[in-house]
Amino acid sequence: MDTIAIKNFTLKRYIHVLLPLFIGSIIAYLDRVNIAYAALTMNQDLQFTPEIFGMGAGIFFIGYILFEIPGAIIAEKWNPKGWLMRIMITWGIVSFLMIFITRPWHFYTLRFLLGSAEASFYPVLYASVIPRWFTLQERPKAIALMLTSLQVSAIIGSPLAGFLLDVSLFGLKGWQLLFVCEAIPALFFGILLYFILSNDPMKVSWLSDKEKEYLLNALSDESKQKTQHYTIWQALKDKEVLKLALIYFLWITGFWGFNYWMPTVIKELSGWSNITIGSLFAIPMTVSLIVMVYIGYSSSKTGEKRLHGAIPLAIAALGLGAGVFIQDPVVNMLFVCIAAIGIFGPFGVWWSYPTTFLSGAAAAGAVGLINSSGNIGGYVGPYLIGIIKNLTNSFELSFLILAGMVLISSVMMLTLKKKA
Repeated sequence: MDTIAIKNFTLKRYIHVLLPLFIGSIIAYLDRVNIAYAALTMNQDLQFTPEIFGMGAGIFFIGYILFEIPGAIIAEKWNPKGWLMRIMITWGIVSFLMIFITRPWHFYTLRFLLGSAEASFYPVLYASVIPRWFTLQERPKAIALMLTSLQVSAIIGSPLAGFLLDVSLFGLKGWQLLFVCEAIPALFFGILLYFILSNDPMKVSWLSDKEKEYLLNALSDESKQKTQHYTIWQALKDKEVLKLALIYFLWITGFWGFNYWMPTVIKELSGWSNITIGSLFAIPMTVSLIVMVYIGYSSSKTGEKRLHGAIPLAIAALGLGAGVFIQDPVVNMLFVCIAAIGIFGPFGVWWSYPTTFLSGAAAAGAVGLINSSGNIGGYVGPYLIGIIKNLTNSFELSFLILAGMVLISSVMMLTLKKKA
């Protein structure tokens, strides 16, 4: 460790590896933020009920689930950066086609295709790219920094969406412009990513020979310390992996219910303008960004993961369950901040956990399974809220259910047995 300048070595990897992944993730998450804001005017224009919107928002994840595990394994065995390019180009094309929807089946079909196109994007980052460049100890912080892209995307995308919804240009309505704005960056950056990202640290010119040797030795030692080497099938059947999959399902059901519906909840409660809602949502995203980075830093420093995940999720359950009963919109926004802190906070720690005992194609397959389980929650959460809203004309029961699911995931996080 004393043969190289660690700070300089880390900075190089942040610039050449983490920054491109960060930008790609911003573009990916813009797609998911935009549909929540498009709903503020699109649903009325197209006469979509809450149930139709919930179904369309959630069906994205069915396409994602079907192709996630195969995509993650293909990327690991073939070419991670090539697969990421394919993902971004195809989702950019489908995103652009969203401007032509007029009927529910158009909405359902394109949302399904969008999920299919984007499938395995994040598992490839977690299991095939980052583990090639960052050691086990470095990963919680690196992943947490990369995943601040989620909040940065919302900080950028929410005010922009609020503004665009009130704009008409070239015969397109505001919600259609949102889809154009998400499609163009995906198309261009997908191509650029292929040329700026490398699959192999040994082949880049921006690392010195000593730095390459240090990284190679560190990753080799890490692999040797794993007591069991799993095949893909063994990883998919492992009890710890299955537990992670269930925890993630419960957590992400709440996560996507919160993200897709909260702008509509605030709109109904407050009557604020679209641009006001979009701008105000930058506040909880900024606060949760700071907390997520701190949690990743703390976990990297201490080596502890379970409490770093369980405590924020318990906080999220409080924000989701209590906030929906608050009728004052200003106080309600405080609970939105609490929910955002908890629901985003554990991500960096979470995705560093599977690679503590899995590597290679086994890790890619397991991460794909875990993420797919979460994406089932991505379908269940938004659709559940839409159905209950139609039946009760209220959001209270649905958000209580989501809070309960997130609380269970918090408790289960404490039961993870493998040393991490």
